[in-house]
Amino acid sequence: MNKRCLFLALLLSSTACSHVKPIVADKMAYIGKVSAGMPVIDEDSSIYVLPVRDGVSYQDVVDSLKSVSEGKNYVNPANFPIAEHIKKRGIDPQGIKEVRSFCNLSLGTDIFLDHPEFLVFAPCRIAIYEKPDANHKLKLFIALARPTFDLKSIKNPTVRAQKAAQALETDLLEIIDKASKGDL
Repeated sequence: MNKRCLFLALLLSSTACSHVKPIVADKMAYIGKVSAGMPVIDEDSSIYVLPVRDGVSYQDVVDSLKSVSEGKNYVNPANFPIAEHIKKRGIDPQGIKEVRSFCNLSLGTDIFLDHPEFLVFAPCRIAIYEKPDANHKLKLFIALARPTFDLKSIKNPTVRAQKAAQALETDLLEIIDKASKGDL
């Protein structure tokens, strides 16, 4: 084939394919990883919920959160006992309702240095709450606000921030999994 024909063939093939969009990696390719036996993550939800195993008390969950999070180098800088505040307003909170915050500055710093606006999501939040089951008996749950989902609010997150959010989420998923079982 002469050079002229080769050039024409290349030109026609590139023109014919010019309407095809290149494959672009998903903006949030990094999500947390769950341990074996845990429900899969719903990537469209900012919340990951686990029922607390029957026989595990609220205090067992709290003790487990404290022990497991400290073992992973997380601090618990604040707790918000929402049920107590609801009671003070004369309303029945219908069981336990609280939010506990957790922070790992080593991982958080990797996000904050690239995207300081991510601070609005800090520290990470875990809720402990009760809600009625099918028999109208209060059932205890533990839930996580997913850091990787929060990171979707940042335009063009860096790979470093995505990896840090994934590591945070994976750690926190492990923490709530163990807490839902009362593991120390």
